[in-house]
Amino acid sequence: MTTILIFIAVLIITVITGVPIAFGLMLAGIGMLWQLGLLDWQSIALQMTNSADSFPLLAIPFFLLAGEVMNAGGLSKRLMNLGMALIGHVRGGLGYVAIVTAVLLASLSGSAIADTAVLAGMLVPIMRSSGYPMGRSLGLIASGGIIAPVIPPSIGYIVFGVAGNVSITRLFLSGIVPGIAMALALTATWWLMCRRESMATLPRRSGSEICTALIDALVALMLPVIIVGGLKFGIFTPTEAGVVACVYAIFAGAVIYREIAVEALYACMISAVRTTAAVMLLIAAAGITAYAITVAGVPQQLAGLLGPLVQHQMLLMLAIVLIVIAVGTALDFIPTILVLTPVLMPIVKQAGIDPVYFGVIFMMSAAIGLLTPPVGAVLNVVCAVGQQRYSDVLRGVFPFIVVQILLLVLLVLFPQIITIPGQWLY
Repeated sequence: MTTILIFIAVLIITVITGVPIAFGLMLAGIGMLWQLGLLDWQSIALQMTNSADSFPLLAIPFFLLAGEVMNAGGLSKRLMNLGMALIGHVRGGLGYVAIVTAVLLASLSGSAIADTAVLAGMLVPIMRSSGYPMGRSLGLIASGGIIAPVIPPSIGYIVFGVAGNVSITRLFLSGIVPGIAMALALTATWWLMCRRESMATLPRRSGSEICTALIDALVALMLPVIIVGGLKFGIFTPTEAGVVACVYAIFAGAVIYREIAVEALYACMISAVRTTAAVMLLIAAAGITAYAITVAGVPQQLAGLLGPLVQHQMLLMLAIVLIVIAVGTALDFIPTILVLTPVLMPIVKQAGIDPVYFGVIFMMSAAIGLLTPPVGAVLNVVCAVGQQRYSDVLRGVFPFIVVQILLLVLLVLFPQIITIPGQWLY
């Protein structure tokens, strides 16, 4: 118990004092090892190296670069234009455009922060000029942004798969239906809200304009089909899928759309390298924490606390959802995965729960943490882009958080919604 208290105390102090979370994880792990009398600097260096030395993690820089190139090369913009052409004319149409575009962008990049920034940058000026309530609109955009970690390709699934020794391909394919369910839940909630609001609508597009927008976006729409199809039929691994996505995005932006120059491509590479470095440092730092947690017997202690629920899978999963969401309010997305996965996975396996199903539920729970203070990374993005007060956006996003939590409970009560389509796709 003393070891756990040291871990929690160090982590809380570092978060409050503004220490980067990667160094906070290092200090927490070192503090645990010191208390256990196992502090060995060579062993710490070895754990950090081994944690980052993983072939599946190579997918992260490629998918990040693919997302950057898609934004710079015009693929994201064409997906947005397609959504505007299809449903921009209906009541509250820009909200539906945000949801549809969020799903399409999620199937391309898998980064909640990047997708939210693109959505907000393109839609906020139009929503504001059309008289949309900005707090609620930004809340919807933020809620659409967290679909990215659930629908493949997802950076979160890659990290979870490595940390929990779970098939990344199965995680990718099992996340399709829950991600679409999240979009449908947001659509229903926005529809109910729009019935009480007076919102301007855009002019209806003609059939030829819709066809033009569809043809223009066809190249971008083919990428998720290629990735999912390649994974389904075993043509390439998730790591190779990242390379395919990257090459495809560069070819589309440079050759087909001709919107990305060498200078812009270089800037995309620099941005992807910086983000990859931050993620990999987190993974290496979490290696120390995971090692300390293991030798301290924390999974066994937590299993003792959750022991009465091991025989009741549904109650155990509900408890895990609450734990992940609670931790997600204080930690960012990747640290939440790295800290909790090695702790919870042994309990899940002991209870006989499918690790892939657990991974999808875990990812959805952790994604909700991106919308909740005090961290709320996605909320910070929409507030910055939309130049709106944090409190206004927080009130606007609250109904969508409630709906996503209710969807999570539904998926826990009826796991077949995830497991059956996931098995069929795999």
